[in-house]
Amino acid sequence: MLNGTNFKAWKENIMIVLSYMDLDIALREDCPIDSHEDKRDMDKGTLFEKATIAIIFLEELEKKFTESDKVETSMILAKLISIKYKGKENIQEYILEISHLASKLKLLKLELSEDLVIHLILISLTTPFSQFKMNYNCRRDKWSLDELISHCVQEKKRLKQDRHESAHLTMTSKNKIKKSLWAMKLQVDHH
Repeated sequence: MLNGTNFKAWKENIMIVLSYMDLDIALREDCPIDSHEDKRDMDKGTLFEKATIAIIFLEELEKKFTESDKVETSMILAKLISIKYKGKENIQEYILEISHLASKLKLLKLELSEDLVIHLILISLTTPFSQFKMNYNCRRDKWSLDELISHCVQEKKRLKQDRHESAHLTMTSKNKIKKSLWAMKLQVDHH
């Protein structure tokens, strides 16, 4: 559904649908020269005419809904600065989302270096990743985005394993305490 804020995404979806339905012919080929030799040429000409009207309509819509590059840049930067990893979602997808935001900025002629993107990602990671971030900052070498993804996935697995072991230890400790209390109660009852 088209509204005032989603024109680019809407147009992209329309173009995909037109292409899928093979109705984007006016985008791919020039209008045929008038020839009335057979019905197929007439049908093709009618199709071109309709597609041309649709293209003109889309161009007019684009004029009305075109966002300022400054506004779009500000919106993407605001999201990039405020985004935080919540710990529940897939960390690889999260990092790729941030990378995608950075690539959108590049299209708007505001290129962020890979080092800056990596630091933004590290800053956005939650407290359980504190030791991981400290280890990165102490290293002399810098990671690429792919290396960061790989290390973050490993760290997420390690944190998950530690949490599982911690939960198991807590459960075991509680059971020992309950058994001890039960044994003490039995001793008191027998005396």
